[in-house]
Amino acid sequence: MKPIPTKVHGLLDYTTGALFMASPWLFDFADNDKARQVALGTGVAVLGLSAFTDYEAGVVKKVPMTTHLTVDTLSGLLVAASPWLLGFAKRIVWPHLAFGILEVGAGLLTQPKPTSQKLI
Repeated sequence: MKPIPTKVHGLLDYTTGALFMASPWLFDFADNDKARQVALGTGVAVLGLSAFTDYEAGVVKKVPMTTHLTVDTLSGLLVAASPWLLGFAKRIVWPHLAFGILEVGAGLLTQPKPTSQKLI
């Protein structure tokens, strides 16, 4: 059995999505276009996917949880590799690597089915 319940995953989604969007200013890399765009785009995507996922934290509940977890895992790999793929590794690495690893971990360690449909 996977250790992260979907209810906890939902709370993590909204928190990390917002934090990743704020990270260019929190970690002082807002002046780097590519690094900032990855952070903002990923944060918006995490929040959007979360709103449409069929779990306790979802609003519209159209995306199956298994699809959500697959997207988390794949996007996490891309975000973690983005400093090298997009050529900004000499300027900033750690926020992208940390958020990417967090996304991969959440994707792999979260239960694939919600236990209830209520967040609280």
